[in-house]
Amino acid sequence: MEHITHTPTLKAPAERFTGDVYLNMIETPTEPARLAAALVRFTPGARTHWHSHALGQVLHITDGIGLVGTRDGHIIRVSAGETVKCPPNEEHWHGATDTNLLAHIAIVTGDTNGDGTNWLEPVTEEQYDAALSTVEGGGSGRS
Repeated sequence: MEHITHTPTLKAPAERFTGDVYLNMIETPTEPARLAAALVRFTPGARTHWHSHALGQVLHITDGIGLVGTRDGHIIRVSAGETVKCPPNEEHWHGATDTNLLAHIAIVTGDTNGDGTNWLEPVTEEQYDAALSTVEGGGSGRS
């Protein structure tokens, strides 16, 4: 048994996130394990870039209000206690609304090439604003 009493908070890399995002790794896999888990905190307006996961991803919302969007324009508003399952290879993004923070536990199962995440381009301001405006109560719908 291993008892971990502290994990450092790290600023998420700008090449994968827009805005201020902070990570605390819960589990970093060591062979043969492939499970990775992190507590991810987004400040208002912060979000991931577009990305996909070879074996899917589970997001469990722990605090705040956020959005999860897919390439086909499907947007869902999420809040504490909810869980979202992103299927394998689905391009998506997730983050806080423009007026609330968001915290979630992100869980992925890696593949033979690492954590199985394929990072893509940033979500544009236009895409983010459109997501806000399509979800009632999702934010201010700024323009």
